[in-house]
Amino acid sequence: MASATLSMSSVSVSGFLAPICETRPCGAGLQASAVSFPTKKVFKTFSGLKAGVACESEASFFSHESNGLLWSSVSRSKAIENQQIEQKAGQIRASTFKVAILGAAGGIGQPLSLLIKMSPLISGLHLYDIANVKGVAADLSHCNTPAQVLDFTGPAELPNSLKGVNVVVIPAGVPRKPGMTRDDLFNINAGIVRTLVEAVADNCPNAFIQIISNPVNSTVPIAAEVLKQKVVGGHAGITILPLLSKTKPSVTFTQEEIKELTVRIQNAGTEVVEAKAGAGSATLSMAYAAARFVESSLRALDGDSDVYECSYIQSELTELPFFASRIKLGKQGVEAVIPSDLEGLTEYEQKALEALKPELKASIEKGIVFANKQAPAGTAA
Repeated sequence: MASATLSMSSVSVSGFLAPICETRPCGAGLQASAVSFPTKKVFKTFSGLKAGVACESEASFFSHESNGLLWSSVSRSKAIENQQIEQKAGQIRASTFKVAILGAAGGIGQPLSLLIKMSPLISGLHLYDIANVKGVAADLSHCNTPAQVLDFTGPAELPNSLKGVNVVVIPAGVPRKPGMTRDDLFNINAGIVRTLVEAVADNCPNAFIQIISNPVNSTVPIAAEVLKQKVVGGHAGITILPLLSKTKPSVTFTQEEIKELTVRIQNAGTEVVEAKAGAGSATLSMAYAAARFVESSLRALDGDSDVYECSYIQSELTELPFFASRIKLGKQGVEAVIPSDLEGLTEYEQKALEALKPELKASIEKGIVFANKQAPAGTAA
């Protein structure tokens, strides 16, 4: 994942650009503090999103076009908010799509809701959870971006939360705690995902569905069995295979560095869980990744013909029915699976690829078996 760059006027650095604080004489010996920025340009006003600040990144979940729309949307008058805005890359529409987040009150759901609320491509943000979602919606309603925020609580309101929705994101479920694997979450989260996806199938069957709930290697097949169409998701343990030979720009590693980096990347989620010491899992980084994917989906729905992301989907890329790969997104969802990343692997990567298949196969089969069991009467999200 490329690092984001924060740009303030003509100055651009990775991370945050700190202002310079100066103290000057004022009145009868009193001191007043002033803030200046290390740039030739001067802000006339500085008020959060309304400042002249732009986020730039080669792989940002906001495209350059969407960034332009975001910053202009907070300063436009209401009368022209829904007009098309001309950008260098072409015409895109502001405030067009509706997104539902199922599990919006959770550790991933809350920051994810905030990030998606910032997108100028959405007109409505539907927040669903079994409890505590009203406060999240009330809080987000104070963010001055065009999207209207609506809250929905409990199974009775789940269908309405999905009406007219274009993209559904599912972070619902219990998070990992220290000592737990993603598979330990299966017994609880599998049923939650099945119930939610059944509701999606009934109320917005043509929506893009993006699943975060672990264990993703099993929950995505569960969703696919419910829908019998392509869906998206994630990874776990050794089934995460970083293809370091494919890095761009090209980088050379020693064999020892490759082994160390591979293990570190595979255990990144566990590292965060342990660092939080029982206080949560990798919620913020997951929310960012999900928001980036949502933004890509919205761009594809809006007609952008050059949208590529990585996802875990039902495919024929390998002998396994589900596999993670780079895909091209379009108005109808997954338009193409890109096989080139699995071509020309190093010997180390090829062995690791073969080694991961049995575990991934077992996770897929576990999800399919679960999905084909009849749900107990009265099962709820």
